[in-house]
Order: sequence, then structure tokens, then C-alpha cells
Amino acid sequence: MDAGPTARSEAPLPRIDAGRSVLTIGVVVARSGRLSSLGDPLDFALAELTPHLHRLAPRGTRLRIVGRDSKSTADGARQAVTELVRDERARIVLTLAGTQVLPVVADTCDSLGSVCVSSTFPWQVYYYGRGDRPLKRAFHFCWGLDDIAEVFADLWERAAPDGPAVGCLWNDGPQGNWSRHHVHGFAPVAQGRGHRLVDPTGYHEPATDFATHLRAFRDSGAELVTSAATTRDLTLFRSRATECGWHPRLITCSRWLAYPPTATCSGGEAGQDNVGTLVYWTPVHPYWSSLDGTTAAELADAYTQRTGRPWLQPLGLAYALFEVAVHALRTADDPTDPDALAKALHRTDIQTMAGRLDWTSGPVPGVAVVPLAGGQWQVATGHAYDLAVIAPGSVEGLRPTADLVVC
Repeated sequence: MDAGPTARSEAPLPRIDAGRSVLTIGVVVARSGRLSSLGDPLDFALAELTPHLHRLAPRGTRLRIVGRDSKSTADGARQAVTELVRDERARIVLTLAGTQVLPVVADTCDSLGSVCVSSTFPWQVYYYGRGDRPLKRAFHFCWGLDDIAEVFADLWERAAPDGPAVGCLWNDGPQGNWSRHHVHGFAPVAQGRGHRLVDPTGYHEPATDFATHLRAFRDSGAELVTSAATTRDLTLFRSRATECGWHPRLITCSRWLAYPPTATCSGGEAGQDNVGTLVYWTPVHPYWSSLDGTTAAELADAYTQRTGRPWLQPLGLAYALFEVAVHALRTADDPTDPDALAKALHRTDIQTMAGRLDWTSGPVPGVAVVPLAGGQWQVATGHAYDLAVIAPGSVEGLRPTADLVVC
């Protein structure tokens, strides 16, 4: 994981001319590279809200939104933030990004004296991943690894009530290492609910063979598997399992498996079939926007109608990023001052398209938690898969849409 820029001096930002009162929201979005398909929700939210900036701007100001391509890389993200802050004078920068990109956006914003608001990264990895280097103006909202473990345990217990052993198909990278962390990973939740994790070794991506994992899972009597694999690697694992005659009752998987196969483009759809996953936003979530009252169902429908593609879970988080930014600009004592914006965010407790986001009582400073439900990719009519809600988890008012399918 790239730790971001080494220089941490705070260069003074150019002052905005008081007569113009222009406020700029910067957006770092993956428009090219391996994350480009997952950048679509953020680009869509940007395009949807741009025509309404005159209504969203704090009184006496003009609001503008400027996007820059991260190119799906750490270097591209660093350049994008630099251009937004130094050239476009963005006081607040938003992003949805991946393992290598998001930390760089937050670190670069902090070193240049701007505010960062981000999502789609388990909060323990976001917060503890930088060690003892807390950021003064970085704010994040997401679920935690413990939340993923809780909703996965809900699914495990439905699939195999008497099968406590869970095989861990975790890589040797950040996703796997944080999942197996003895304090911040799955272990505390799994052990507290009576499950035994079987973690033979971390594999290197892209995987070429899973013989060691399959042998360990069979020998331990595991009927369940949990993972954070890519679709490609999970497809390979399931193929090898079938070849050796071993069939787990259920596989749960986070990371890329939270998105439909048409978005991941990572090696076919066989890996997705009946896989349990985390659910943080769907059209049936009882959420609405603080900006205009748009419901989750309306937002998903608008995305499908205008893009011709199925909705993606990050759509709700992308929309919420702008809600948080506008709220901070409206409530800060001085919306041109990043320190004032940071103080406004620390006292923010707001209902959004992603649910309630409360930075006043988060698990650690600068973090608000997004509630999770448990779901499963099931064969659907009209397209390859439907993300069914199986266990509502901590999402108040969410109802299941299907029963769990087990092998």
C-alpha cells in the first residue's frame, strides 16, 4: 500500500477573492485504468448534481465541482489532488477509490492543506493502515471489517448451523492481511460467535493453484469459505474444488464480489453464482438524499435509465459524498477555510443516501460507520445476477428480499 507523499509541509492555499465567493469541490475519480468501471457512480453523481449547484451553494457564494482522473494509480491520484488543490483551489476533495489510491488522496490532501472526504474502504484499514500518522483534515465513512464478519456470520449460520469451521481464502496482500488481523480483522467476531477460522496461507494474486487451501479445508471439515478474492481467483478456486469433489455449502466474499460481474470484468461470472457478500446500498434501502429528497430507488432507476447499465452499490456512497461536502460548506464558520470545514465535519451527524453518517460518535476520530446487511448473488430474470438481501444486519427498516441458496 502506497503511504502517499513524503513531504508533509503545509503550503498555504491561495485565497479566494471575497468578491467572487467561489467554492470549489474537487473530485478524484477513476476514469481510466483498472478501476474505471467502478468510477462510474461517482462520475454519475457529479453529472447529476452539477446543474443544481446554484441551489446547493451556501448563501452569498457560487459553487463549482471539478473532477480529475486518478488513472487508478497512486501516482495518478497524487497528481489529481495536486491539480485540484493548487490549480483549482479546491478546499474539499472527494473520492471513492481502491487500496492503493484512496490513502494517497487522503495523505496528499492533508499535506497540501485541504479537506478529504472518502469512502469504500473498511475503516480499520483506512485508519490503522497509516500507523501513527493521523490526518488532521481527513474524513471517512464506511463499514468495518468487524461489520463484514458479523453479516458473513449471519449467512454462515443460516447455511450450516452445525458447521463452525470456516475456510479462509485470503491473499497475501492488504485485503488478506487485514482480514486475518488478530485484533482488527475477522477473528474476534468469528470466535465470539463460535466459529473456527482455517487460514492455511496467503496466496499471491493472480492465483495459479489452490491445492494447499483445498486440502486444509477438507481436512478441517469446513463446509464454509470466506474470502476477499477477485472474481477471477474465486472462479479458479471453485473450479479446482469441483475437480477434487469438494463442494462448500456457502462461500462469502467481499471486495470485488460486492459488484456485479459486468462491473468487475475480471474473469467470467462463474465465481459470482450464489456467493454471499456484503450489502451496503440497494434500491430497496430506506434511504434518501438530504439535498433533494431523492430516494435510493429513484437514484438507482435514474442511473440505469441514463447509462443503460445495472445500478452499482457505490452509487449511494458517491451521492452521499456530495451531501457531506455541501453540508460542511453550509455549516462551516468560514467555508473557504479548510480548518473551519474540518471542524464542521467533526460535528456532522446527517441522514444521507448512504444512511445516517455520524462523525460525532464514530469509532475513531474522523470516521463515520455505514451499516451493513448480508446478501447473495442469485440468478435473475433479464440479467445475469440479482443482489438479494438475505440478512438485514444493522440496517434499520431493511427487509429481506430472498432466502439463502446453499449447495
